[in-house]
Amino acid sequence: MDIAKVKRILIVRTDRIGDVVLSTPVITAVRAAFPEAYIAVMVSPQTREIVSGNPYLNEVIAYDKISKHKEFLKTFLFANWLRGKRFDLALILHSTIRINIICCLAGIPRRIGYARGKMDFLLTHRLEYVKRLGEKHEIEYSLDVLRSLGVKAEPSPLVMPLKESVVKEADSLLFESGLKKDERFVVISPGASCVSRIWPSANFARLADILKECFGLSTVLVSGPEEVKIGEKVRESMSSKPVFLCGRTSLGVLAAVLKRASLLISNDSGPVHIACVVKTPVISIFSRKQKGLSPTRWGPYGERNAIIHKDVGCVKCLAHNCSKGFLCLYSITVEEVLEKARELL
Repeated sequence: MDIAKVKRILIVRTDRIGDVVLSTPVITAVRAAFPEAYIAVMVSPQTREIVSGNPYLNEVIAYDKISKHKEFLKTFLFANWLRGKRFDLALILHSTIRINIICCLAGIPRRIGYARGKMDFLLTHRLEYVKRLGEKHEIEYSLDVLRSLGVKAEPSPLVMPLKESVVKEADSLLFESGLKKDERFVVISPGASCVSRIWPSANFARLADILKECFGLSTVLVSGPEEVKIGEKVRESMSSKPVFLCGRTSLGVLAAVLKRASLLISNDSGPVHIACVVKTPVISIFSRKQKGLSPTRWGPYGERNAIIHKDVGCVKCLAHNCSKGFLCLYSITVEEVLEKARELL
């Protein structure tokens, strides 16, 4: 492929929050390699705020497979609309059946992605799906899609621009909740996308109380709309009173809250990577013994971060069907997390 002829590029990443955050170095690298190109990114509506305002992009396109484009006809019409954009290269960072079909129907002549057994024949250039081995960070795997063109792409800082309006909204939320302007606080994110990733609520509550007693740190609880009940369990188990922002923040406001925080303590989930963008120290609690889900691949990216991950002898992870009562999670003690917090604070 003559990359000198590439003029219009579509970067595709339509999965979850952390995945999109960790894809932003690819956007930076594509702009460096193609300084004059028209570059767009396609994401879900839920993650659009992560890439909106990115200085290296010309356009952000939202594909809504859950609602607006759920039906096949709507997806077909979306692909036809995308055809009008006349992209000549698609970098598909997470290939799925729908995405491969859309990029093909959109008439994009070069479609590069990992062969995951998801209508792979629709890709014009297929990379072996080695992500499951978890031998390096997800950022590197994503950059490998660009590198397959012969481009020398190096990792770069994560990017998520913060608008002044969301910073003001975050400050107002914290102030209205009783936090003083210069008061130090820790953010706790107790939810996750799967029960196999969720450290016990009672542990988060006890940890928060100790941090208040020993360090004078208030606690701000955050979560997505689907995980508010988990946050409520933590709040109910706490002796001290937290600031409860579960289900109340957009991704931008969450980033602004995290930027003001002294520390984030979280399960392996999206807020970890948002905290890394704004350079807030992170303790990330990992569970499952599965190479493709390991801290090597999904750990926080940057400095002043800590990972807690225990091997309890599982041969194969059964995820939410765990037969050991999620021992990998329950064997992580409050004291171990507290010790990491002392180091980072």
